[in-house]
Amino acid sequence: MIPYGKQHISQEDIEAVVGALQSDFLTQGPKIREFEEAFAHYIGSTYAVAVANGTAALHLCALALNVQEGDRVITTPITFAASANCIKYCGGEIVFADIVPGTYTLDIHAVRKLLENAPKGYYRGIIPVDFSGYPVNLEAFRELADQHNLWIIEDACHAPGGYFMDSREERQQCGNGKFAELAIFSFHPVKHIAAGEGGMITTNDPELYQRLLTLRTHGITRDASTFQNDKNLAFASHQYSSDQYPGWYMEMQELGYNYRLTDFQAALGLSQLKRAEEGVKRRIEIARRYDEAFAALGIVKQKRDDNHQNAFHLYVVEIEDRYKLYEYLRDRNIYTQVHYIPLHLMPYYQQFGWKQGDFPVAESYYQRCLSLPMYPTLKKEEQDYVIQCIKEFLGE
Repeated sequence: MIPYGKQHISQEDIEAVVGALQSDFLTQGPKIREFEEAFAHYIGSTYAVAVANGTAALHLCALALNVQEGDRVITTPITFAASANCIKYCGGEIVFADIVPGTYTLDIHAVRKLLENAPKGYYRGIIPVDFSGYPVNLEAFRELADQHNLWIIEDACHAPGGYFMDSREERQQCGNGKFAELAIFSFHPVKHIAAGEGGMITTNDPELYQRLLTLRTHGITRDASTFQNDKNLAFASHQYSSDQYPGWYMEMQELGYNYRLTDFQAALGLSQLKRAEEGVKRRIEIARRYDEAFAALGIVKQKRDDNHQNAFHLYVVEIEDRYKLYEYLRDRNIYTQVHYIPLHLMPYYQQFGWKQGDFPVAESYYQRCLSLPMYPTLKKEEQDYVIQCIKEFLGE
C-alpha cells in the first residue's frame, strides 16, 4: 500500500521516546521547554509554545487575541476545518474569501475587496493558510492588515521550512511567522514533524507568549509577579509576614484549557526536528520527479516560482475525471486524498448563508484536485509505480 502521506519513525526517535518514558517526567517536564526552544530556533521566532495539537494551537491563538462574540475574521475555504473553527469556538464569525488559481492560497485581492467594502473596524483579523506547503506572501498581507488594524494568524501546518523572498532590494528569505502576530504548526503523523499528535505556536510578542502559557494550562499561573490575591489569602492566615508567596500557591486568573503536550511527545518531536531540513529537501526531490514525469501529460500542478520554497506537505494536481483516477489508483493500492472539500459547503457553515457558487475558484479547484503520495520515505520504485499507473490511466 502506498498512502498519500506517512510518518517515518527512526531508531533514534524510538530511543528518544523510551528515554522520556524512563525519566521522572511524563508531562510538564524539561522536554517541553527543550522542544520549544529548538523549534523557535528552527523557525526563527523569539518564542514557541508546545500544545496538544494544531487545533488547540489555533484555538489558543484566537483566545490570546481576545476574539469575542461577533468578531469577524477572514480565511480561505480551502483548508482543514480547524482554521475556521477556532474563531467559532470563541463566538466569532468566519468570512470566507476565494483562492488564487494555481497557488490555491487565500487571494489578497479578494480580501482587500472585503475590507474596502466594509466600515472601519468591521473585521478583526485574517488567517492565511500556507496550503500544501506553499507559503503565503505574508509581507503583502501584513501591509494590508496594518492599513485596516487587523491581526494575522498564519496557519503554517503544511509549511515548516517553506519561505518566500521579500520585496527588499537585497531580497531575503522570509519563513513562517515573520509577518504574523502568531503562527501555528501541527505534529500529526503525516506532517513534516510527527509527534503522534501535537502542535506549536510561535510568536515574537512577549505579552502574547505569556498569555499563551497561561491559557494552555487552565488559565493558571505560578508567576508571582502577576498574582492578584494578597499573601494573607495565599497563606490562608494572617500570622505570616513573608515577602514571598508559599511554594504551593498558584492562581487561576482566566478561563483556560488543558492543551499541554506530553514529554514523550516532545521527545519524539525533538528527535524528528533534527531531520526536518533533510525531510524538506527530500520532498522537493519527489516533487521535482513528479513535475518531470507529468510535464507532457497536461496535468495541472500547483504553481512553482523562484520566489517561494514550497515545503510540499502535499503534492496536489488538478485532473479531469478525478474520481475515476482516484478509484483506478486505489484498485492498485495507491491511496490518494482530496484536500479539501470547500469549508463554505460544509453543512455547518452553510447554515450561516454560504452556498455553492460563492467562491468559483475554490469550487473549480475542488472538482479537480487530488493529492498524490508525498513523504520523505517514498521509495523511487514506489513513485515510479505511481507515475506509471497515472500514465496508464491517461492512455500514455
